[in-house]
Amino acid sequence: MGRRQSLLRRLTGLPVEIGERIGLLDHVPAGLPEGAPAPKHTFRWDLDKTYLRTEFDSFVDLAKSAIETAADKQAYPGATALLRALKHDGNRICIVSGSPTQMRQVLAAKLALDGIDYDEFVLKNNLKNILKGRFRALRAQVPYKLPAMLRSRIGAAALSETLFGDDAEADAIIYCLYADLLAGKVSLQDLERVLTATRAYDDDAERILDLARRVPKGDVVHRIFIHLDRRSPPVGFRRFGPRLVPVFNYFQAALVLYEDKVLSARQVIYVALEMLDSGQYELGHLATSVQDVIRRGRVTRETALQLTVEATEAAASGALSGRTDLPPFEQIAEAFRARVRELGNTPPQVPSELAEPLDYVRLVDEEHEHRGARRKQGM
Repeated sequence: MGRRQSLLRRLTGLPVEIGERIGLLDHVPAGLPEGAPAPKHTFRWDLDKTYLRTEFDSFVDLAKSAIETAADKQAYPGATALLRALKHDGNRICIVSGSPTQMRQVLAAKLALDGIDYDEFVLKNNLKNILKGRFRALRAQVPYKLPAMLRSRIGAAALSETLFGDDAEADAIIYCLYADLLAGKVSLQDLERVLTATRAYDDDAERILDLARRVPKGDVVHRIFIHLDRRSPPVGFRRFGPRLVPVFNYFQAALVLYEDKVLSARQVIYVALEMLDSGQYELGHLATSVQDVIRRGRVTRETALQLTVEATEAAASGALSGRTDLPPFEQIAEAFRARVRELGNTPPQVPSELAEPLDYVRLVDEEHEHRGARRKQGM
């Protein structure tokens, strides 16, 4: 133990840039320059299984992911167009990923290839955890992601936040906990109990509680998206309330953001075009996606019909310039309107507001049980 600590002390004496690159020092985002205005909107993204197609359910998957080049890595159709659309008007893009910090160069190169302009990019420092013998931290997500988001907000507190995660880990729990903590719905005493349930190390728990005291508060997280990479049934997320929207693809996320007045019809078109160009989607798939989010009460029929009107106007003004591979847009719009009419008078399954606060200790315990069951199944 003494030899390991001595080695760690020597290695952490390296220059900061080298220490961050090899994973011995944590990368702490700089935040806003002094005197800079607060961002209007911050969009926080996970990376693996949220933006990038990444498999890490086995050692072979992990090894393959580690040796992939930037060009090998694939983004989900529509995710790139969506991220580009969100980065405007002083909005802030912050990425927090569970990938090891040693992958920063290849992941940053992938984002650069995709033309993604981000403000913060935090990766998990598992080498430091290994050197310190903190093996519980290798898989723990709450004690890693929650402080990363709190620290980010302390450095740049936006008026609104939207969060993107997936169903592979505990993103739904972490994001709701973060949102409720900011909104004052989770006390420091409640948070301490949650951290105990997550088996966080004592010093990590103290650091998170300190960040929670200092973070600028407010009911600012208006939307949480969970990308259903594992095709989890959306009904399983109803207990998190209407703020959290499970989506099967990024056209559905774009539709909700259009209803939230975050995206324009033209930007929704660009997301749809990227998905069509991927070869993995056809117009019929997108129309079915519209039906699905309406049926689940995530977008109203009126919003969907208004989108077809505005999208037709955008197409007429050049949004589809040079796209001779598609039918006339009015024909596309009519097909989408027909899909909306097919729903008839069936009332949507609108998620109800939460009658009582979420029990995060119970949610964390359930997540541990679920993860243990998955490990027994070899997943």
